Amino acid sequence: MKNLSPALQHMMLSLLIGSSAVILSACNKPAPAPAPTAQKAANPDPMEVTIRAEMGAQFKVSPLEEVEITPLLDIAGRIEANERLVTRIGASVTGRVTEVLSELGDKVRPGQPLARVASHELTNMQMNYLRAHSAASQAERAVERAKQLIQADVIGSAELQRRESEQSVARAELRAAHDQLRQVGLDAQAIDKLRDNGILHPATAVSASISGVVIERKVSQGQVAQPGDPLFTVADLSNVWVAGALPEQVARSVQTGQSVSIEVPALGQKTLSGKIIFVGDTVSPETRTVAIRTQVDNAQRELKPQMLATMRIGGTPYKSLAIPAQAVVRENDRDHVFVRTGDGRFRLTPVELGALSGGLRPVIKGLSAGAQVVTEGAFHMNNERKRAELE
Repeated sequence: MKNLSPALQHMMLSLLIGSSAVILSACNKPAPAPAPTAQKAANPDPMEVTIRAEMGAQFKVSPLEEVEITPLLDIAGRIEANERLVTRIGASVTGRVTEVLSELGDKVRPGQPLARVASHELTNMQMNYLRAHSAASQAERAVERAKQLIQADVIGSAELQRRESEQSVARAELRAAHDQLRQVGLDAQAIDKLRDNGILHPATAVSASISGVVIERKVSQGQVAQPGDPLFTVADLSNVWVAGALPEQVARSVQTGQSVSIEVPALGQKTLSGKIIFVGDTVSPETRTVAIRTQVDNAQRELKPQMLATMRIGGTPYKSLAIPAQAVVRENDRDHVFVRTGDGRFRLTPVELGALSGGLRPVIKGLSAGAQVVTEGAFHMNNERKRAELE
């Protein structure tokens, strides 16, 4: 470049600088963006599951349809003695208990002594009986003498009538005294001894009036008993009540005469049957319930008072969409069922269901008639859904 003119050298230097700038600009240009790739597939719905063909036999799918449902109402109850067959027995006179002859659980028969009570009242009653017997005897003899005298024309007929009237009164007083002794517990043999021999009985028996079992005893030896005090309770347990309480909201659906099945846990799987014999007319202000009762035969004495029981009462049948109980899956504290959405594809669908009745749950909300629902194997299908969600 030394032999070139200054003007030519300047021109060549300018071209060289321009070329360098172009090269540098090309080197600093950003690399082109790579071609876009296909989007990843969208995440699958966690409520859906796809079942392989070889697993299809493990599940049963049925169309949802209306069936007749009989609502069942379960009521907690307990066994009670039939109050119509219960007798509370007490002393008929005021006195001191000298002997207790029966204990809880004893079987008794009518007239059997349960306790003995010594009483001054009893002594006075026996003395009244002796006086009445003496007066009746005197009145009878007076009438006999009057009949003899009237035949001898010693007295008039008016005197005979007066004496016959006194005899009628004396006889009535004797019968009353006799009945009073029987009411306080003296038997006929004891009264005969009293009449014939004048033997006073210091104590009277508190006797059973029906056959049954002593279910309560409220007396001890030496205790002073008053008339009306219930000393013993005797019950005939060949027939018992099952008593329960209905919530006031459903009380109108239960009527006298309805059939009821009764389960007693103490008897295992045995189920008893009966009919509602009583539905209360008032609501308990404390529990807001209505009392109900049913009556059950207890010839084998298997049912004991105060045993717990469950009363299952059938209501009025009605038509409703319903699914079997085994079709229901509990998820997040809600009821769900699997509904088929395509070949081998099922979706876990939330539903609102009614109470269990005869193995069926009525559908309130969430499904329509004809929906293909998994009725068998829903639990295993839900496990498959969860397994696929984790993969």
